[in-house]
Order: sequence, then structure tokens, then C-alpha cells
Amino acid sequence: MFRNVLISWLIIAIAVAVAVWLVPGIQVTGANGVATVIVMAAVLGLVNAIVRPILALLSCGCIVATLGLFMLLINAFTFWLASTITENWLNLGFSTDGFIPAFLGSLVVSVVSFLLSTVFYRDEKK
Repeated sequence: MFRNVLISWLIIAIAVAVAVWLVPGIQVTGANGVATVIVMAAVLGLVNAIVRPILALLSCGCIVATLGLFMLLINAFTFWLASTITENWLNLGFSTDGFIPAFLGSLVVSVVSFLLSTVFYRDEKK
């Protein structure tokens, strides 16, 4: 179980690093960018575990009405929230410059983490 948590954390950290690399408007500043990305991955995991289910429950009508597309907005909000927590509360140099970079960053993180999960967890499903 602990191994799976570490693998998931690593996958999210790699996906966040790819988002920083690909999406203009998402920056990592400071002396240790790798540590900042790792902390951002942990914060994003906690926000996705705690806040995202509450938002999905409260907005289930919108999710059904838009055939699930509203979940993209919830993902963008959780990415922005994790970025804000990392930047303002933890005083680390991870910043997202508005909604569009948060939206694109959440898409990149979702796609990259899906692809990496299929690679890392392929053997366990046999």
C-alpha cells in the first residue's frame, strides 16, 4: 500500500513537472525547483483527496447537465487551489497565472498521470 502511494506521488510529480515545462503561465522559481514540484504534487494529491469530492458532490447537477465536462472546471480549480496553497501558505515558488494556465495545467497533469499510471500499474492488473 505504501509503495502504491509513493508511486502515485511520483507520477503526479512527473506530471506537474511536465505541466510546468509545457504550459506558459505556470512557473517554478527559487533555488530548488525539484523540491517545489514534489511538494506541489503532495498538495495537489491532498486537495484532490479532500476538496475535489466535496466539489463534485455539490456540483453533481452541473456535471450531469454538461455530460461530465464540468469536471474539467473542477480539476482546474483544484490545480489552482493547490498552486495557491503551495505559493502563499508554504512560501514555495510555484505559481499559476490565472484560470487558463490552471485549466491547461490540469489537462496536462491528467493526461500525463493517466499515461504513466498505465505504464507503472500494468503488471499489477494481471
